[in-house]
Amino acid sequence: MICHDQEPLDFEAYHGYKNIEFWKKHWQKNISTHWISTVPPRNLERKRSLLENLNLKLALKPSATLNPVMLLHSERRSSNLERYRQAGFVPVYMWSHGIIARDWFRYAELDPDLDYHCEGQKFLIYNRAWSGSREYRLKFTEMLLQYQLQDKVRMKFNPEDSDKDYRDHVFSNPNLQISRHDLEQHWDTNLTPASASADYVASDYQHTDIEIVLETLFDDSRLHLTEKALRPIACAQPFLLVGTAKSLSYLKSYGFESFSPWINENYDDITDPLHRLQAIADEMLRISNLPKEEYAQLVTQTRLIAKRNQVYFFSKEFHHTLVNEFQENFRDAMAHLNTI
Repeated sequence: MICHDQEPLDFEAYHGYKNIEFWKKHWQKNISTHWISTVPPRNLERKRSLLENLNLKLALKPSATLNPVMLLHSERRSSNLERYRQAGFVPVYMWSHGIIARDWFRYAELDPDLDYHCEGQKFLIYNRAWSGSREYRLKFTEMLLQYQLQDKVRMKFNPEDSDKDYRDHVFSNPNLQISRHDLEQHWDTNLTPASASADYVASDYQHTDIEIVLETLFDDSRLHLTEKALRPIACAQPFLLVGTAKSLSYLKSYGFESFSPWINENYDDITDPLHRLQAIADEMLRISNLPKEEYAQLVTQTRLIAKRNQVYFFSKEFHHTLVNEFQENFRDAMAHLNTI
């Protein structure tokens, strides 16, 4: 079994000999490179053609690469997954982030510093990386300024990601193109390392009311939720989920409650990424402009829901749901392998 269960699948990123430089860099023993360089010239093209079709199977020893391989993954509604299936992989779904986040954020269940007494901003936003699938975060950052919400959010901004300045970013989706080039002037620089994903900052949750969760995937058709969506749950914080369409429904399918009618969650049904992003910003603006009494009631009621979610997140019931789901999927995959 190959475990590719924390990051979104990317079929092309590991596509055999076509991407041999990737394997030279990341494969410790460089078996595929050695395999090519030592075979007789008459067999070289055959070896190359084999490597092209192996994809992630290159991570195994050559003696195992031609066998059926199970692929542990954590996404649904995925064309990438279908390509792996057609390439001979047997998929096994597991929401591994659920298991991982319970461990990463385990102290939140008992942390006295998470006692809520907001004296800060209405919204908490963790906004670090913006390259690749996260380019929508640049558009969202610009929207916060357009909606004049910058004083309502606790957020930092990183003007550089993957050694590139955001002003030089070439957008994959032109509809998410930004027109402002002064984003870094409105927030402190985000110097948080990627390893911070495995932790939480109690003071952030003490002094904000609602988290705006910026997921890894947004402008995409897949369902793939990470620890980002589970951190506010572990910390008993209400949230809006900035992910792909129906991500909130996906989260609810595991037994969590959402915050309707106190928060308008119609954004979850919008398939167009720009319109979905606008709907989230619209709801942030509506919430921030509520009369004081209505806003206080919203916070009170949503925090009651958030507390129930936290209790469920750390419960044996949720743990067993995740484990039982994996065991069932693994058994089905083994049964399928036995028919091959």
